[in-house]
Amino acid sequence: MKRDLYIDFAKGLATLSIIFIHTAYWSGQYYIPAEIRIFSLVFDVPIFFALSGLTSGNKIEKTLYRLLKLQITYMIFVTFLFFLDYFFKVFGLHFFDINWLKNFYSTFGSKYVPINISDVPQWQNLGNWYLHQYTNADTFPVVMGSFWYLKVYFILTVFGVLILRFFSKHIWWFIALCLSLTAIFNIFPHYYPTGQVGYVAFYLAVFLVAHQLKGKKIPTKFIPILYGSLAILLGILFYTFGKDVFYLMNKQKFPPKTAYVLWSLFSLITVFILYNRLKINKDNVINYIGRNAIFFYFAQGISSSLVYFAVVPLKAHFNWIVLMIIIYLLNVLLAVGIAISLKKLDTLGWKILEYLRKKTASKIETV
Repeated sequence: MKRDLYIDFAKGLATLSIIFIHTAYWSGQYYIPAEIRIFSLVFDVPIFFALSGLTSGNKIEKTLYRLLKLQITYMIFVTFLFFLDYFFKVFGLHFFDINWLKNFYSTFGSKYVPINISDVPQWQNLGNWYLHQYTNADTFPVVMGSFWYLKVYFILTVFGVLILRFFSKHIWWFIALCLSLTAIFNIFPHYYPTGQVGYVAFYLAVFLVAHQLKGKKIPTKFIPILYGSLAILLGILFYTFGKDVFYLMNKQKFPPKTAYVLWSLFSLITVFILYNRLKINKDNVINYIGRNAIFFYFAQGISSSLVYFAVVPLKAHFNWIVLMIIIYLLNVLLAVGIAISLKKLDTLGWKILEYLRKKTASKIETV
């Protein structure tokens, strides 16, 4: 079957949007106005769950094999991250110690950085990362700040393929159940469960709705109705709760509550409307990013931490708009370079695993 380049294109744009969000919310906290940071959440992670739904199927074996490959790729990455983080700690590099950064830049010409031999690798952190307990990577905190999505993706994909395989005639009932749970959690916040339940309830609904739209095209006459209905809902939201709910949007995201759910609907409606309507006929750079989204997702965590080094010395010399553009472009360029390197690292990791498999298999045969 011919690959749908629209999916790659949309995923690539969503990845670039995630890089901007993490530019705005991490290093951008020192100079980007809160309004801009909040508006950046319009195109956020719900898009990835929608695009997954548009490409979903009901083959359990294929899905589990894909998740297993993703888990191994993830483990290769966090192993690399663990040693990289330790290297930076040993050499005394701490991204979020702003005073240290200033001293670093003022003495950049020095011949060495003091080594702290007392640092010992925290091997339990690596084990926790393997099991998706995202204890912080001190040097690259944006990485672990991004990984909540990965755990939800694993859980949601398993639930999703089981529903598609065994309850294909009752998908709308599961959508109604997920939306009802999301509504109940928001109407009665004291019942909102901890952990991933609240995330999965909403994002599974997005995934399943997207699956129901797979191969279809939203009629043109419904477009103004969808956007108009969303405008009314947002109007009611801000009229009821005031502008304060706008400034709390990021807190409404973890886990997704009413304000964030409505805020994210604009991007979801847009993705669904453009599906089977916007034709991407030629491959391009954005499509490449989309096809390798997982490596760029890993890479942007590192790059979004690295750009702190640029923000500190440049903050006093540029208007915030100019600085935001500079830092974002720098973040994208770093993410591209790191993603390409991580892809090569992943290939090397798989070759090593294949080598070990063959060696192990030959020894078993000998015995």
